[in-house]
Formats: sequence, C-alpha cells, structure tokens
Amino acid sequence: LWPWLLASSGLSALVQLVTLPFFPDSPSYLLIQKGNEEACRKAIRKLWGEGDHQAEIDDIMKEKGAMASTKTLRVLEVIKERSLRWQLYILMTVMTTLQLCGINAIYFYSFEVFHTAKFEEYLIPYVSLGVGLCECLSSILCSTLIDRFGRKVLLWGGYLLMCSVLALLTMTLSLQHRFFWMHYFSVILIFLFVVFYGIGP
Repeated sequence: LWPWLLASSGLSALVQLVTLPFFPDSPSYLLIQKGNEEACRKAIRKLWGEGDHQAEIDDIMKEKGAMASTKTLRVLEVIKERSLRWQLYILMTVMTTLQLCGINAIYFYSFEVFHTAKFEEYLIPYVSLGVGLCECLSSILCSTLIDRFGRKVLLWGGYLLMCSVLALLTMTLSLQHRFFWMHYFSVILIFLFVVFYGIGP
C-alpha cells in the first residue's frame, strides 16, 4: 500500500502536466512583461468571459507604471538600505524561528513515541499519516483564520502554544516510565503541536 501511496503524489503532477498547456497566460504577465495588449485581452476574455474589461486593463497599466518607477535593488543594496532594515530583520527572524521551532524533531521522534505508547507496529505508519493530515487540515483552517485575526496574532499565538506543548511534551517523556498514561498524553501533545504549527507559523 505504501508504494502506491507515495506514487499517488505523481498523479497530481501528471494532471498538471496534461492540463497546463490549455490554461491561458496571466493577463498581467502578457501586458507588463510581454507588452502584448491583444494577447492580454484574449486571456481576460478566456478567464472572465466576453464583456468590457477595460477597467481591469487600466489597473494592469497602472501597475506597469508603478513598477517602471520602482528601482530594482540587488541583494547587497537591500541589506544596506536603511529603510528596509526592520523588514529584513523581521523576515530573518520569522524564517529562522520557522526552521528551529521543533517541527522536524517532532516528525523525527514521533515514530518512537508512538512505539513507546504501545501502538501496534502496523498501525504506527497510519498514526504518522494522521499527524501529516492534521498539519494539512490546520493549514487550511489557518487560511480562514488569517483574515479574522491577522498574521501577527496567529504567529504569536502559534509560537506561544507550541512552546507550551513542547514544555509539556518534555515533561511527559521524562515521566513516561513512572505513569503508564503518560505515553498517550505524549501522543496527544504531538498532534496538538502539529495543529498549532499549521495554524501559526
């Protein structure tokens, strides 16, 4: 079953490969990058149907004008630019914390935690699959929550909850040999951590 499950990811790639040639190019790409207004109108008609789409074309032309007046910076120029310094710090902090938040350790050690929790050997891969499914569903949930609460609240809340779960998980793993129910609590915490990771960072 697992080889088929892994091979199934190639199915979506095959569907994209077959259907992509039939999709029109982006109207903004055709007008801004290629400078082809007729192809842009044709793509708009194909995407949105017949009608007067002059307002959309005018918006794209405004975007083109704004881009023409904006200077493109090289990497070193971005680093040296004082007005971009705080944005760069924030971006570096978010990307660093994303890599060091512990999600890789959770995925790496979850098999051992499930094994210690006395799950049957044949069930462990399916429980691991459930962890991945949790992340997928929580990411979908995040897309609906981000408009209501904003990115900042979700980031702070996600990291705060993840830290709390990791502290509890450290405690439950330390005490798992004293209390038999700690194994199951550790499994619940792993699922919670993945959900908070999907909703937050």
